[in-house]
Amino acid sequence: MTTSIALKLPFAFLLSILGCFVLGAGGVAAPAPSGSCLVYVGTYPGPNSKGIYAWRMDMATGSLTSLGLAGETASPSFLEIAPNHRFLYAVNEVNSFEGQPAGSVSAFSIDAATGKLTFLNEQSSGGRGPCHLTLDGQGKNVLVANYTGGSIESLPVQSDGRLGKAASFIQHSGKSIVAGRQDGPHAHCLALDPTGKFAFVCDLGLDKIMSYRFDASQGTLTANQPSFTATKAGAGPRHLVFAPNGRQVYVINEINSTIARYACDPAAGTLTELQTVPLLPADFTGANTAAEIAVHPSGKFLYGSNRGDDSIAVFGIDPASGALSFLQRVSTQGKAPRNFAIDPSGKYLFAANQNSGNIVIFNLDPATGKLTPSGKVIEISSPVCVKFVPAPAPPISP
Repeated sequence: MTTSIALKLPFAFLLSILGCFVLGAGGVAAPAPSGSCLVYVGTYPGPNSKGIYAWRMDMATGSLTSLGLAGETASPSFLEIAPNHRFLYAVNEVNSFEGQPAGSVSAFSIDAATGKLTFLNEQSSGGRGPCHLTLDGQGKNVLVANYTGGSIESLPVQSDGRLGKAASFIQHSGKSIVAGRQDGPHAHCLALDPTGKFAFVCDLGLDKIMSYRFDASQGTLTANQPSFTATKAGAGPRHLVFAPNGRQVYVINEINSTIARYACDPAAGTLTELQTVPLLPADFTGANTAAEIAVHPSGKFLYGSNRGDDSIAVFGIDPASGALSFLQRVSTQGKAPRNFAIDPSGKYLFAANQNSGNIVIFNLDPATGKLTPSGKVIEISSPVCVKFVPAPAPPISP
């Protein structure tokens, strides 16, 4: 695994960025004005991939330093970082755990100085093929979606970061219209609204966005009323994100390669569809499945990836209505961008091309939202998830 760097970045790169660190003398983490962030990448297993890998990114120069294998674990296809940045959680996308038809979720502590991960413990995900997880705002519960099993589960987080036994487990049932893709439930994403009171689940197999009430104190999920919002038949909802105001929800539909915009009622936990936009160019005729979706930290732009067209589509977000308008479509310079992530400063986008084994870094213009290739590429086998971990901001002198 190698890292090739061929980009000259602007010298003054947001010296005021908070939440970053550099490695001080003797391996001790020390704050610096320029700062740096850890970059973690989850992979599918293969001859050259054994788990979660790490890099340190210097925010002033854009340079990346490989930290190697941070934590060895089975098929960590999706990662999440605790709000306090001390712990990392990974799904283990497998179909058998401790002799049962289930995958698992692993907990790790993060060494901010070295980037190394220390394994804490592992719990069953309750269903086969877990593919996505999230934490509540206090980092007290992990909520996981099982794609193959078509189910969801919540796991309490203990004070030391370890995972407890499941507090809730819910099995979905039913199907939709696309043979081979929608013959049963496939929970693909679980996201909490900004209030933390409602959990929304994209079920690709059912063409539904399920709605649950979430009790963070108990870690429990109960069906909301109404219990779901139906998408267009054959859409295949995959992932969803909230606008910063919490009143707009954007859903990327894997099968029909669209993004749908919904209004969210924060009191009732209900969604109303407002707009659907295509991710693909009008003349595209090949096979495609949509994958990841993200809103820029400014709330002004939205991004969605295509596997087949192998591109990222960029949209502007109207500040008043939340409506989407197409801005740009750019090649990811690789095959099958399953995942991408925007760094904490909003200046870079990392596109993880699963099938070509590379992560291509783009410069992101925070004024226009548009992407330009940086010339920087990380070579890594089967990358499937990218997460950034800023360190705590340096203390303010009295």
